[in-house]
Amino acid sequence: MKVLAVHGGDKVRTKPFFTGGAIIGEEERRRVKEVLDSGILSGFLAQADAKFLGGKQVLEFEKILRNYFSMPYAVTVNSATAGLHVALGACGVSPGDEVIVSPYTMCASATAIVMMNGVPVFADINEHNFCFDPESVRRCITPRTKGIVVVHLFGGAADMDAIMVIAKEHNLFVVEDCAQAPGAKYKGRHVGTFGDAGVFSLNQNKTITCGEGGFVLTRDAKIALRIQLMRNHGEVVVQQMNVEDISNIVGFNYRMTELEAAVAIGQFKNLDTWNTHRRNLANYLTKQLSKFDSLECPNVPLDIEHSYFVYPIKLKVGQLGVSRDTFLKAIHAEGIPLSGGYVRPIYWEPMFQKKIAYGRQGYPFTPPVYAGSVDYSRGLCPVCERMYEQELMLTPVCRYPNTKEDMDDVVHAFDKVLSHLDELK
Repeated sequence: MKVLAVHGGDKVRTKPFFTGGAIIGEEERRRVKEVLDSGILSGFLAQADAKFLGGKQVLEFEKILRNYFSMPYAVTVNSATAGLHVALGACGVSPGDEVIVSPYTMCASATAIVMMNGVPVFADINEHNFCFDPESVRRCITPRTKGIVVVHLFGGAADMDAIMVIAKEHNLFVVEDCAQAPGAKYKGRHVGTFGDAGVFSLNQNKTITCGEGGFVLTRDAKIALRIQLMRNHGEVVVQQMNVEDISNIVGFNYRMTELEAAVAIGQFKNLDTWNTHRRNLANYLTKQLSKFDSLECPNVPLDIEHSYFVYPIKLKVGQLGVSRDTFLKAIHAEGIPLSGGYVRPIYWEPMFQKKIAYGRQGYPFTPPVYAGSVDYSRGLCPVCERMYEQELMLTPVCRYPNTKEDMDDVVHAFDKVLSHLDELK
């Protein structure tokens, strides 16, 4: 009889999985060398001429993005956090405005709202795709609501039809946070192309990367210009560029370097190939794990193309008879990278519990900046809290260059642990 590794038995897997890091090809190396040889490491200047929009590699990358996503405007930035900041600013968030956002995402999805002196309002998630529950979004709307930040979590896609209907009914802007979902599609369209702006990440741990960096897509010429102004010290060029509405044009240095753009171009050419590989591994893993009644694997509708930034698994704790933490320790001991909970609900963080961001007087959560009353108490988003504390597990193994044989080790580890539950109870 096999002994669980957590109790001293042999591991199912001793070889590490590939779970992250840049895979660098010859094009990235060639382009970086070209930039280094040129001596121009950044093509930006904060002045109203051609260099206001960046250098050769940045402009080429933005053209590639426009063509790939079939969008008229693509603006590179130095991080997705910066992208969210400028997108919200360009969409007109003002002090005291409420913006609805998911509590189950990287903190920048919400703190970017605070960066504009707006107030995040958290709507709960759907327990099957971990993105917004549209009805929870609807219940969050007040007369102060300005917009919605939709997060396409784990590489999946939110219910954009329902969200766009809500936005249209209430005249709200929509910013899509696609940091984990480049190349994912909803009903044949790329995520990031539905709302007023779509924000993507090129951070070190993302599907494609240039270390840091990101970009913003939009169909709106005015929004694109305002993003470009916020990216590059816009306050000093608005007069020369005849910009009449200078609200929110306090410029930052959110510019992408030529080196980053050079790497990003080479990386981007692999996006579809790597996403297909991830999808194939994930579909294989789902087929193999579906035989275990105590697990709920991704059930992705046919009209969604998931990009599997990570692979989510829900544990049916009541049926299993052991806690998620106990189960995780046993699986991890077998050599399988598996974590529980993802991030804790954003509103549990001190900024929101204490309602303090700028200064010590509670801005922007208190009068005179904010005339409303926002709730950040525990229990606010029960589905999110339950996923975090009890049910959700994540593994990063569905990625290139891992193989179906590697997925078999994951399945064998689950089989072994689930066959020995009595030893864990």
